[in-house]
Amino acid sequence: MDRRTLIVSGLATAGVAGCASAQSTAPGSLPPPSPSATANPSYSTGQAETYSRDEIVNNVSDFLGVTAEAAGGAIERVFQDNGRPTAYVAGEEGSAAIVGGARYGRGLLYMKNRQPIEVFWQGPSVGWDFGGNASRVFTLCYNLHYPEVIFQRFPGVEGSAYLIGGLGVNYLRSDDITLAPIRAGVGLRLGANVGYLGFSRTRRFLPF
Repeated sequence: MDRRTLIVSGLATAGVAGCASAQSTAPGSLPPPSPSATANPSYSTGQAETYSRDEIVNNVSDFLGVTAEAAGGAIERVFQDNGRPTAYVAGEEGSAAIVGGARYGRGLLYMKNRQPIEVFWQGPSVGWDFGGNASRVFTLCYNLHYPEVIFQRFPGVEGSAYLIGGLGVNYLRSDDITLAPIRAGVGLRLGANVGYLGFSRTRRFLPF
C-alpha cells in the first residue's frame, strides 16, 4: 500500500469518528448520565434534626435560671424516657386553680435549620390544688418534625409528673408526639396539671 492510499484511509477513519462525536453532543440532546449520578440516589427523609443532651442542658439552665446540675438531673430522666428531642418551646405561663383551674402560656418554638415561630397554649386542669403562679417553662418536643403539627391538643399522661432538683416535669402526648414541659419553682402545683394543653397560633381566652 503506497503513501497516498494510507493518507486517504486515515482521513476517512477520522471523519467517521468526528461524525459520531458530533451526534452524541448535538444541541438539544442530553449527555449520558455518569455512573456516580445514578448509583445510590439519596432522598430527604423529612425528619427534623435532634438536639443533644448538652445543648438542652445549657439551654434549660440559661432559660430557667437554674444550675447545670439541676437541669442535668431533669434532662437525664427525660432523655432516658424519650431520647433526643426534635424541637423545644421556651416561654412563660400563668395558672390559677380552685380545684379546677386553667393554664395560659406563650413562647417560641425552636427547630434546627428553621426560624423560631410564636406559639400560644392554654388548657384546663383538675386536681387538689389552690392558688396561682407564674413561671417559665421549657418544653421538649419529641417526634415533632414540622412546626405546624404542634397546633393541636395534648392530653396529660397519667402518673408522669415528678420533681427533680426543684424542676417539675410531666408528659403530654398526642399520637406519636410527646411533649415534656419542664417548669421551675412549681412546688405543689405540679399536681394541678391533670388535663390537656391546646397549642394555637393566636391567644385564646377560653382554655377549652
